[in-house]
Amino acid sequence: MPGAVRPRIKGVSIVFRTKSIIFSLILLVVSAAVFAENAYVNIEQRLSPEQMHATGLDTLSPEQLQQLNLVLRGDAAKAAASAKPTAPAQSNGFLLGLDVEPIHSRLKGTIDGWQPGTVFELENGQKWQVLKGEMKLRRPMDAPEILVVPGMAGRWFLQVDEDLPKARVYRID
Repeated sequence: MPGAVRPRIKGVSIVFRTKSIIFSLILLVVSAAVFAENAYVNIEQRLSPEQMHATGLDTLSPEQLQQLNLVLRGDAAKAAASAKPTAPAQSNGFLLGLDVEPIHSRLKGTIDGWQPGTVFELENGQKWQVLKGEMKLRRPMDAPEILVVPGMAGRWFLQVDEDLPKARVYRID
């Protein structure tokens, strides 16, 4: 039949349509990833000199700015790998709770308990004041060995005995 119209097979058009949608989605995802990779603008190009000065970023070295841009770009792994190792900070009395290791020392004098406001002076010269916690000991302890333990978010806890509750303290010297 020369003038007859051939019927369309419905399955073929659905398959073609599905393939074209999948191809379009893949193309969209790939182009978005390429765009996102190039979309970051370095911090020193985004801020004016006044903004750089107001935020203190003008004091950073070129290496520090490069590290900051890597972190802001989301390349934290690259930033950590390329950062120069620095010497650990030494506790010189000015760090006020920034030491990461527990502090082992001995208390000066006798202790019979503590409450908020009590000041503990250690043999290493540090002074710690109780912020939270209250305890009355059964018997006084003369120059006990103590441990000042770092906690979360810069908090510190003074431990007189591992079986007793710790006092939350802060350094006052």
